[in-house]
Amino acid sequence: MTMRLRHGWILAALVLCAAAPLRAQNGWVTILDAKSFKDWKVAPERPTARVEESDTEKRVVTGDPQHDGKWSFKDGVLHGEGGVSHIFSPRGDYENFSYSAEIKISDKGNSGQYFRTAFGNGFPNGYEAQVNSTHADPVRTGSLYNFVKVTDMLVPPDTWFTQEVTAVGNHITIKVNGKTTVDFVDEKNTHTKGHFAFQQHNLGSEVWIRNVRVKELPAK
Repeated sequence: MTMRLRHGWILAALVLCAAAPLRAQNGWVTILDAKSFKDWKVAPERPTARVEESDTEKRVVTGDPQHDGKWSFKDGVLHGEGGVSHIFSPRGDYENFSYSAEIKISDKGNSGQYFRTAFGNGFPNGYEAQVNSTHADPVRTGSLYNFVKVTDMLVPPDTWFTQEVTAVGNHITIKVNGKTTVDFVDEKNTHTKGHFAFQQHNLGSEVWIRNVRVKELPAK
């Protein structure tokens, strides 16, 4: 092989690597970064609201400060603030997977890490792994909202933690910083596939999210 041809193969390999999704050796895929942020979709609480978008911000505009909100992406971190809204992954066919994110919630803040959810206004129709350290809602981080309740504060506010959801068929587990908080079989098989999403719950709450990764798994 000539030196020129060898350099050509190396260049082609580098181009292919750059175009592929970010992958770790164990099969995890990063699904939210500066490039993919533009493809995530915000759904306001009110269907009459409009969403104004740029490469780094998505604003919910209602004319009412209680409901106006903003999602922004900077230095690898997604930041939610303002009134109620949710931001959804571009794909809506995730079925069996592990889904991990590093999250930080403000004092008195409330958020959620949704999975197998439908896209739409209002609160999403899907499963929610709760994100809440000190909000008035007693359901804390590590809960599977409406199914399995955790009432202890596992992580102080304003502290980064990792929450990992694994869903295969109707078996759902949630881990917070590696500790299992939910091991649940949903006999009703309530939600079978859908989007991933994050919640901005209310004015005064703030949430920060980074390293959002998914590892799709075979069905059992």
